[in-house]
Parts: sequence; C-alpha cells; structure tokens
Amino acid sequence: MLLRPAYSTMANAFAVLRLLPMTDREKDAEILVLRHQIAVLERQLTGKRVRFTAVDRALLAALLHRLPSGALRQMRLLVRPETVLRWHRDQVTGRHAARSKPKRPGRPPTVRSIRLLVLRLVRENPGVVRCTG
Repeated sequence: MLLRPAYSTMANAFAVLRLLPMTDREKDAEILVLRHQIAVLERQLTGKRVRFTAVDRALLAALLHRLPSGALRQMRLLVRPETVLRWHRDQVTGRHAARSKPKRPGRPPTVRSIRLLVLRLVRENPGVVRCTG
C-alpha cells in the first residue's frame, strides 16, 4: 500500500526534472498534445465515468487546489472542478482525522488510585456489590 504513493511521488519528481531543460515552446506543445489526448478519451468514454485511485485523487487535489476556481473551469479536466475541490477537502479531513485518532483503541485505563479504592471498597463490603451479567 505504501509502495504506490512512493512510486507516484518519485515518478512526478522525475517528471518535474524532465521539464526543467524544456523550452516554453516545447512545454506548450506537450500541453496541446495532452489536451488533445484528453479530448479523445472523453469522446471514447461517452457517458461512462472515469475511475481514479486514491493516489490519483490525492495527487490531482494537491496539484490543483491552489488554482482559482475560474482557472479550474477553463482547464480541460476529466472531472468537474467541484470534484477536485471535494477531493482536496477529503484529503485534509483524512489527514486531520488520522492525527486526531487515539493512539490506543478502547476505553482509557483507569487511574491506579481509583482502581485500588474500588477494590478496597469491594473487599470491605462483599455483600453490597453484585455482578449481573
């Protein structure tokens, strides 16, 4: 499970390194080619939905969340801009939920002094406490 995000991160890092020596003209040509490929894929889908993996969603959300909504609407995306924004919200919510999750599941341990007090009361009053179970 951890291998896929690590691979995706490395692939994107190498993609960025590949873009550094390119001229603006080459980058523009690549963008036009990619837009055309998206148009071809959209024509072939005709009503079918594209399925993105969790890693794909996280990567797209991370790359696109800083763009203003107007710029997102002008881009040629396979999903609606609202979907990308929802993915980003889900990513942030998941990160917060992971940090907020208790380290140990279940009820927290009882303080030792309280446990000792309860056990002493049970020993001193054996007839009062009845277990119903």
